[in-house]
Amino acid sequence: MSKLYLVPTPIGNLEDMTFRAIRVLKEVDYILAEDTRNSGKLLKHFDINTPMHSHHMHNEHKTVETIVRRIQNGETFALISDAGTPAISDPGFLLVRACVEAGVEVDCLPGATAFVPALVNSGFPNDKFIFEGFLPVKKGRQTRLTLLAEEQRTIIFYESPHKLLKTLSQFAEFFGPNRPISVSREITKLHEETIRGTVAEVLAHYTQKPPKGEIVVVVSGKK
Repeated sequence: MSKLYLVPTPIGNLEDMTFRAIRVLKEVDYILAEDTRNSGKLLKHFDINTPMHSHHMHNEHKTVETIVRRIQNGETFALISDAGTPAISDPGFLLVRACVEAGVEVDCLPGATAFVPALVNSGFPNDKFIFEGFLPVKKGRQTRLTLLAEEQRTIIFYESPHKLLKTLSQFAEFFGPNRPISVSREITKLHEETIRGTVAEVLAHYTQKPPKGEIVVVVSGKK
């Protein structure tokens, strides 16, 4: 039966691609890719020749209805992002919601997601946690931080390297300089590292050593 597959792709190490993911990407009619140039390298590596269409945050509002209609007419699509699981801080939610509302089957494969290894590596409680993704850039940022300052569960954020120092400085202001945090960088890649300590200690570390690569910040909940 025609359906939409959500297929996770490696966040760094290509060995994290699953056998099932490769098979599905070879069998579907079309692949929806966040960046066809980036995904083209991945597909070539695994000898996947399925046609690709561009599907990203700038065009997904316009293409969702057409994709749903094509699936209803018998075509099968797979959605991939540049890295990790689609719809987790990446395009995908709008398409999944439209498929669910239209009665189209959605099948999300298990696979790589950056925040899971970062959470486990942090050493903080992971029986209960909240995933914040990227904080608002401007509007609502301080309001969100004020609210999260009282959160007792472990909190997970995504951050870019050029904004990390600003974010850590704000954590010191809103959460306090002694709040324990863990910063994981370049997960599964050659220069993977996790730096643990208080907000002040981690801020000092990255002030002396500017960060590079993809970053996940895990913050201990308020005691």
